[in-house]
Amino acid sequence: MTDRTPRTLSRSAGLAPNRRLLLSAGLGLAAAAALRPARAAGSVRIGYQKYGSLVLLKGRGTLETALQPLGTTVSWSEFPSGPPLLEALNAGAIDFGSAGEAPPIFAQAASPELRYVAAEPPAPRGEAILVPKDSPVTGVADLRGKTIALNKGSNVHYLLVRALERAGVPYDAVKLAFLAPADANAAFVRGSVDAWVIWDPFQAAAERATGARVLVDGRGTDGQALAPNRQFYLSRRGFTETSPEIVSAVIRAIAAVDAWAEGHAEAVAAELAPAVGIPAPVLTVALGRLSYGVAPLDAAAVADQQKVADAFHGLGLLPKPIRVADAVWTPPAHKAGPRAENR
Repeated sequence: MTDRTPRTLSRSAGLAPNRRLLLSAGLGLAAAAALRPARAAGSVRIGYQKYGSLVLLKGRGTLETALQPLGTTVSWSEFPSGPPLLEALNAGAIDFGSAGEAPPIFAQAASPELRYVAAEPPAPRGEAILVPKDSPVTGVADLRGKTIALNKGSNVHYLLVRALERAGVPYDAVKLAFLAPADANAAFVRGSVDAWVIWDPFQAAAERATGARVLVDGRGTDGQALAPNRQFYLSRRGFTETSPEIVSAVIRAIAAVDAWAEGHAEAVAAELAPAVGIPAPVLTVALGRLSYGVAPLDAAAVADQQKVADAFHGLGLLPKPIRVADAVWTPPAHKAGPRAENR
């Protein structure tokens, strides 16, 4: 299918991907800094994606209410995925946001400012490698020589790395088409790619619309998990140092909306559908694969993230090793809120 490979396609072998990835991140940082205003005193700038607890928090307006006693206002900026959101965070264009497993690894490699402030529990069913319903591909080993679409530097990038490794397929034995979800969906539908590595709710939408088959998800196929697929909440060192009470208040507000959402999947789907542009019944499927319960990072979460960092460094995607624990925020005990004792 190489004759139909998108022009954005690049082989990972010989690509010098670490330099390109960090260069693109640097360009994103400069653009983000130029396009967004500086933070006003008594405000918090939050970056969000169209799916998850932050978009619910924005829609319900409860964070604004929670921050009123602190004299703090909220501004919101939407991003298409985790990598550009964290580019903006590193640039100081936003103060707080969320992303999956891989984007924080590249963000930490690009800047020492990144801080992990909380995480959701694993949700391994919420990301998968999809193939067309009539594809002859029946296992990950069959992807050798095939064209695979994915969002570069996103959570699913790590899922693909782990799945190929488990199947004994070298990373440079597949062709990678680095495409944003909308472009990847179009390529998948027209048959320009053989597989698509994607997360919910786009995963659920593709399954419903095209009958796409799940080749493997984060749970793996042999009883050994491939990728936890955690959602992380992140900030900058400068903001956590100057405004720890705001960070803690945001986390408490997320915990409250999580507690409501966990038992109201249909209501959540109805609330998200207009913003996401995906029908509520499809979102209900995706929400059934989501996890709730924001909390400080525990030892397991840090260890899993270190595995992501080590995997990308081993492939030459990072220019140097990083230590994830160095970027984990420990809130001041007197300002941290009710969960501080769990850290």
